[in-house]
Amino acid sequence: MNNFSRIRLGVFLGALLVCALAERLLPRRVRTAPSGPRWAANLSLAVLGTAVVRLLLPITVVEASYNAEAVRFGLLNQWPIYFPLKFALSLLLLDLLIYLQHRLFHWSPALWRLHAVHHTDLDLDASSGVRFHPGEILISAAIKIAGATLLGAHFLAVVAFEVLLNATALFNHANINLGPLDALLRLVVVTPDMHRVHHSPSREETDSNFGFNVPWWDRLFGTYRAQPREPHETMALGLDGARDPGALDLFALLGRPFKRAA
Repeated sequence: MNNFSRIRLGVFLGALLVCALAERLLPRRVRTAPSGPRWAANLSLAVLGTAVVRLLLPITVVEASYNAEAVRFGLLNQWPIYFPLKFALSLLLLDLLIYLQHRLFHWSPALWRLHAVHHTDLDLDASSGVRFHPGEILISAAIKIAGATLLGAHFLAVVAFEVLLNATALFNHANINLGPLDALLRLVVVTPDMHRVHHSPSREETDSNFGFNVPWWDRLFGTYRAQPREPHETMALGLDGARDPGALDLFALLGRPFKRAA
């Protein structure tokens, strides 16, 4: 399991570096807020969230799926399934789980208070992909543990999924101009232009494009929105009522869900 942690961290740092370089070479938008404080706050949230999960949860999602497989527990462990098929089904069902979880965090007022921290970012770049309140990270980890166990997801697929989820979250939040390549890529993966619609302050647009890895669930369940109403280069990002960069530092973000008007 320690090897998995090192692999996950290595892929995360590599993807972060690649996305950051691509943003410098091919930016989609002009930044509206200073990058330094944003990156510091976003990465600090990720570190705090990881620490909270390790302190409060007795098991990781990989360990949970490994243990479930050992005792043949969970949906996919009820039949002998050829490994490549089980691996693919595990990835697909885990991605569906994350899509449904994302919709739940938008639907539930209590969970939205936590998730709104992610939507307060006034710019989008790779660092936005880790801008989640520690409370949301903790709940998400618990959902993944329960989901992977009940699904009987193969533990190697869980490893691959966790690595992919980290990398694609960085990519689809990145400020990268893909040009004509976007239309082709979004057939199989959530692109930055597709996900940027989700970060509009308009609730109609915010409640669309929930996918992280693949766009298929949004298309299947009617939550896909191809483009925002305003051009990508000038569309507003963030949330109405939370547009002061000075009020979006780390401590303000940590306390936001507990304020009366969060």
